[in-house]
This record gives sequence, structure tokens and C-alpha cells, in this order.
Amino acid sequence: MILGRWADLPTTFSFAKQRLRQLALGLADQGLSAGSMFLVNVVLARTQSKEDYGLFALSYSIYMFLLGLHTAIVLEPFTVYASGRYQARFASYLKLMMRSNALTGATLSVGLLLLCLLSRIFVPSLNSPPLLGLALTVSFILTGAFLRRSFYVLRQPEMAARTSLLFFVVVAALLWITAKTRTLNGFSVFFVLAVAWVIASLVVVRKLPPRKLEPAFLDSEPHYWREHWAYMRWVLAQAFVYQFMHQGYYWLVAGFLSVREVGELKAMYVLIAPVEQVIVSLSFLFLPALCAKYAAQNLGGFFAFWRRYALLEVGVTVIFALGVRAVGGRVIHVLYAGKFDDLAPMLFLLSLVPLTMALGYTLSDAIRAAEKPRLVFYAVVSSAVATFVIGLPLVKYFGLQGAVYGMLVSGITFTGALAVAFRLRVHKRISSGTADHYSAAPPVPTSEAL
Repeated sequence: MILGRWADLPTTFSFAKQRLRQLALGLADQGLSAGSMFLVNVVLARTQSKEDYGLFALSYSIYMFLLGLHTAIVLEPFTVYASGRYQARFASYLKLMMRSNALTGATLSVGLLLLCLLSRIFVPSLNSPPLLGLALTVSFILTGAFLRRSFYVLRQPEMAARTSLLFFVVVAALLWITAKTRTLNGFSVFFVLAVAWVIASLVVVRKLPPRKLEPAFLDSEPHYWREHWAYMRWVLAQAFVYQFMHQGYYWLVAGFLSVREVGELKAMYVLIAPVEQVIVSLSFLFLPALCAKYAAQNLGGFFAFWRRYALLEVGVTVIFALGVRAVGGRVIHVLYAGKFDDLAPMLFLLSLVPLTMALGYTLSDAIRAAEKPRLVFYAVVSSAVATFVIGLPLVKYFGLQGAVYGMLVSGITFTGALAVAFRLRVHKRISSGTADHYSAAPPVPTSEAL
């Protein structure tokens, strides 16, 4: 037996090395993608007035809302089903979802253009150049998100990282050109992002699996859209409500304070965004593996994997908060050239927001892998209610600091609701053997899982 264990060591070390490599590549991908947006925000915050930067922040919050809709309609069902029950027919399923992605992006773009037109006619004060720039480019930006997610489903984070590297290089070059030509503003920066995604996508798209001579996906799964809707409706409802958790605070600040304070809140949150991108990166890596384990009915591995995921995410957010506590004031001074130094005391408090939600994000991924998205929706609703019941008065009476306190309350509510749902409706049912399973997906070899 001892000799057998020694013989298994090379395989164990190889598997651990593969895990670390995937994790490093995922972090590199998110770091480069988030680094591009970080660079955009810092350059705009330094070169534009606080009011103009606040208008960009409000437009970007609308983009985050549209990204949530895109995730609900396309990305999340694609990730869950392509990693689980339809992994054996990935090529035909990918073709179907690529068409869905293009249609969704075009629809959102048309809807946003219509909103710009109506705003210009009826409420001119709500219309802004950044919003028009977003309307003209959003479909291209969302296509970049779909391409990166496809590589994660294929367990090829290195290709996602290459895509983000190309994106980062092009964004940096275009920012330099537009700054030198004095054309950089909240409108043109969305074109910078769109052009960068187009160039990066054209370079790497051929790395996707070639089309196979097989029946169209809907020929073998004629009822797929019914299943898609059954899953998507909860995530779609969640996308509408989720905005009230964090993005909603930008609008509360705009309504009760001013666009200037919106710019200040955004300038602070830009410095918190890196740890959120690490969280997203971990989700991209861990969610497909959780889906595969649940599809293969490897429930012991499912729970053990989630525990390691939760420990890692909480540890990352704790370390980040401590780092902000130590050097946050100096960082905000250097990046913004002293323009936002008065915000330094609030920065550490804001850095606790990802910590309040870290465990919640892992619970959300585990629940979605078990195909119970309605439970995540209920948790998001609970957090949105906390935003209105507690967050709104905090913003009204305590200003910008009240918005930060409100974000903390919303995050704690989100995680608490998910913990209750996971314990009562997922962990308890699976442990008792009453959970719903499906057998459409073949077992996934361990070496393919993270």
C-alpha cells in the first residue's frame, strides 16, 4: 500500500501543478481585463472634471446593468449547460449560443439607442455623450466577454489570458493616442474598448473548436429553449434586482447628492475593483468544475471543492483589505495626483465590501451549479430591500460615507441570505439524497476538473 501511494505521487504533483497553472492563468486573464478598465478609469479621473467623470461613472453603471442582462440571457446558461449536460455536444451548442450572443448584443444596443433618443427629446438633462458612446459599442464589448467565457468552458484559461493581453495592449495604445490628440473623453473611451475587443477577438477566435459535421443542436434538443428559459428567468430577474446592491448606490448618490460625489465614489471603487476581478476570475475557474461535479453526481467532491473555493476567496479578500489599510492612502494620492486625497479615510471601509460578499459569491456559484438560480435571486432581492430600507436613508443623511455603509449592509444581507438558502435547500437536500439529478452528461474525468 505504501509503495502504491509513492507511485501515485507523480500524478498527484502533476494534478496540483495543473491546478496552480489554471489558477495563475485565470488571475492573469482577469488582471489584464480589469487592468484595462482600471487604466481607463484612472486616466479619465485624472484628465476630466469630477462632474464629467461622474457622468461616465453613471453610463458605466448602465453598462454593468446591460452586462448583467447579457450574463443572464447568454453567459450563465451557456457556462452551466456547456460545462455540464451538453459538454459532449459543445461544438453545435457553441454555434447556437454564438448566434444568441449576437442577437442579444444587437437588441441591447438598439434599446440603448432608443433610450438616448427618448432622453434627448423628453429629458435632455439625462442624456450624455458617454451614454451614446455606450449605445453604439455595447454589442462589440459584450462579444469580447462571450469569447473569454467560451475559453473557460473549454478549460483553456491560457487562451482567455491571451485575449485579455491583446485587449490590454490595444487599450493602452489607443488611450495614449486619444490623449495625445485631445479626443479622450467619456464618449470616445467606449470606442477604445470596442475596437480593442474586436482586434483581440479576431486574433484568437480561430482557436475555438472547428465546426463539426453533426446535426444542428436544436434538432437533437428541440425543447432546449424551454430549459434555457426555465434557468434564465431567475438569473434575468436577478440581473434587474442586482443593480440595487452596488450600482444602485451611484444613482442614490446622484439623486441625493450630486454627480461630483458619484465621481468620487467611483474613484474609490476603482481601487477596490482589482480584488473583485480576482473573485470573478475564481468564479470563471471554479463554476464550470462545480457544474461538472454536480452533473456527474460526484456530490462528495462537489462539497469538498466548494469548501476549498470558499476558503481561498475569503483569504484573498482579507489580505486585500489589510493591504488597503496599510498603503491605501498613498496609492490614492499617487494614482490621482492628489485630486481625491480627502477620500482616503473611507477607502479602507470600502475595501471591506468584497469581504462581506466573498463567501456569498462562492455560495452563489455552488447553488447555480446545482441549477437552483431562484435561490440566488431571492438573496439578491433581500440585498436590494436592504439597499432601499437601510442604504437609502444612510445616503440621504450621511452623504458619501453613508453610501459606503449602505454597501456593507447590502453585502452582509446578500451573503446571509445565501448561507440560509444553501444550508436548507442545497446542502441538506443533497446530503439526504433528495436532490434532483440528471444523467444527460457523462462523468467528467478528474484530470479535467480544476
